[in-house]
Amino acid sequence: MTPVEPWRFTVLGYQAGLAQPVFLGLVLLGALLGLLALMLSLRRRSRVRAVLHERHAERFTPGISVWRPATQGGLYGLGLMLFGFALAQPQCGTKSELTKRRGIDVVVALDASKSMLARDVQPSRLERAKLELTTLLDELKGDRVGLVVFAGDAFIQSPLTSDYSAVKLFLRAVDPEVMPQGGTNVGSALRLAKQVLDNADRGSKERVVVLLSDGEDLVGEVGEASDALKEAGVQVLTVGVGSESGEPIPVYDRRGEFVDYKKDGAGETVITRLDRAGLTAIAEATGGAFFFQPRGVAMGQVVERIDQMQKSELESRVTVRYDERFQTFAVPGLVLLVLGMILLPSTRRRSTP
Repeated sequence: MTPVEPWRFTVLGYQAGLAQPVFLGLVLLGALLGLLALMLSLRRRSRVRAVLHERHAERFTPGISVWRPATQGGLYGLGLMLFGFALAQPQCGTKSELTKRRGIDVVVALDASKSMLARDVQPSRLERAKLELTTLLDELKGDRVGLVVFAGDAFIQSPLTSDYSAVKLFLRAVDPEVMPQGGTNVGSALRLAKQVLDNADRGSKERVVVLLSDGEDLVGEVGEASDALKEAGVQVLTVGVGSESGEPIPVYDRRGEFVDYKKDGAGETVITRLDRAGLTAIAEATGGAFFFQPRGVAMGQVVERIDQMQKSELESRVTVRYDERFQTFAVPGLVLLVLGMILLPSTRRRSTP
């Protein structure tokens, strides 16, 4: 369900608005309730007059009031209207505040090569890696995140940003079938991740690259990239995805249906395995760490590692806060509802002996 945008307007020169205008439906419901109570009261009065003359109505129906139900319904309706308006969070007046965001810069390098289609972890290595990254985005607070996607070459899928929902949107578009170049070049991804960090505006003191991959590297440029990251003081936290026992790589047609397993030049089925040693070497060369959870999510440990790092001020900006005025309507609404409960629809007079 798409959230309703707040309403903003000006009243007598003051900035005002409703933060949750969807609750205005309760205002309409309260108005309908009050109108219904009035209509039923008038209908009841007309029925009594049709049977009894107005002079005899009090005599034959002692204590039965025509207007009490209408008054009670009106109190309930008006109280509900005020409560609905209070829930809509009326705001009037503004305050300017200086907010500062502290954190570190994190670039995630996501392996999108064909080997990530292997299903030795369910539903596939790539989907598990996406789950790991989504967990990271859900746990981070204040840090900036960038996304680099790689196969035979690497490219920036998302620049550094604190808008985690935007990174999740970019993550959905990652697909090995549309990668411009096949193969796996981990070194290229690490170099590009370093470039993203170096070009950051007001970069953090501590910086991290999170590498999500099965570790297979078919190019062999990892050593140089790792050395460059170490010199720049950037840690690489590697997260292994896959199994060391190995799994064939499925091949799909344009409709996404399974066709066969990938073959090499000799016609043999290609088996892809998690390169634990390679991922561990990258992490240790940069002062980072290797994380692996074959039946769970390893990103929780990565978040703990990031939380221990020194946070820097990444941005500061002036934000406008609106003054909440819901109390002005909630309190009278409560009073009216209580009065509606106290007021009885009818009162019976005690008969005189």
